[in-house]
Amino acid sequence: MNSAREAIHAFWHSDESAMGKGITVAILDTGLYPHNDLVKKNNRILAFKDFVNNKQYTYDDNGHGTHVTGIIAGDGYESDGKYEGIAPLCNIVAVKVLGKEGAGNISDVLAGIQWVLDNQQKYNIKVMNLSVGMEDLEGENSALVRGVNVAWDNEIVVVCAAGNNGPSNSTITTPGVSRKVITVGSSDDAQEVRILGDFISNYSSRGPTKSCIKKPDVVAPGSNIISCHCNPIFVANTELYPKQIIGYIKKSGTSMATPIVTGIIVRLLSDYPNLSNKDIKLSLKYSTYDLGFGQEQQGWGLIDLQKLYEHIIE
Repeated sequence: MNSAREAIHAFWHSDESAMGKGITVAILDTGLYPHNDLVKKNNRILAFKDFVNNKQYTYDDNGHGTHVTGIIAGDGYESDGKYEGIAPLCNIVAVKVLGKEGAGNISDVLAGIQWVLDNQQKYNIKVMNLSVGMEDLEGENSALVRGVNVAWDNEIVVVCAAGNNGPSNSTITTPGVSRKVITVGSSDDAQEVRILGDFISNYSSRGPTKSCIKKPDVVAPGSNIISCHCNPIFVANTELYPKQIIGYIKKSGTSMATPIVTGIIVRLLSDYPNLSNKDIKLSLKYSTYDLGFGQEQQGWGLIDLQKLYEHIIE
């Protein structure tokens, strides 16, 4: 996380920022392990909802969701701040919509989005992270795109992964093909990394969508990101209680780039709570660094927290 934070200037004025405090992010993923970086200093997990196995307690039988959450919200407790997330004081709502293999049903993702909408006011949910995606077969007519669009229309900032199906054009996954949401690719996908057991490079999905919408919107670091590890067999209140120190793990993909952007937006909203999702998305256009790649690869460019704040302050 350290080099990723440097790449996006996340340290800029961090001592003057609310760092996410008071803002809740909903993370629709494989669940959430109660890692020390999320609960030890202050348990910031406000709610957990499981659409896969219907369990009541917070758990993650895969690890993907915990890693994503750490990038957004980890406070670096187990690493003396080294692997702190982007908005380490924010609150978390974890919605399990993917099973232990990391796959899921569209119906569960849609139910998860609806649950977030139903509980939006209760938990002050302002941002939704979807580091999930499937092949774009129906374009903007797909149920998933309609689902994220409804969330967007209800004033939630929806941030979606572009997918790991590059380097061919028109490989953005659903729901990232939605013209409303903020779709995130990886800025550093030229290096060979391991994703789902395979070593691949140039993995970040490219635009435009099959409906000719320009995507991704922005890119962020997504390769070899170190964030919270998880104990996949953890069960609350049993002899499988979490190990005191579970540590960190390295993962790669647009799934990791997405929560970096989500974290920046959560932090921004904690400092400027009156910004609308449209304000934020439009501001991103002026808050990036041009990497010199084509629009279909980098969108507006590499997100830069300092530029974003300076643009908002103007």
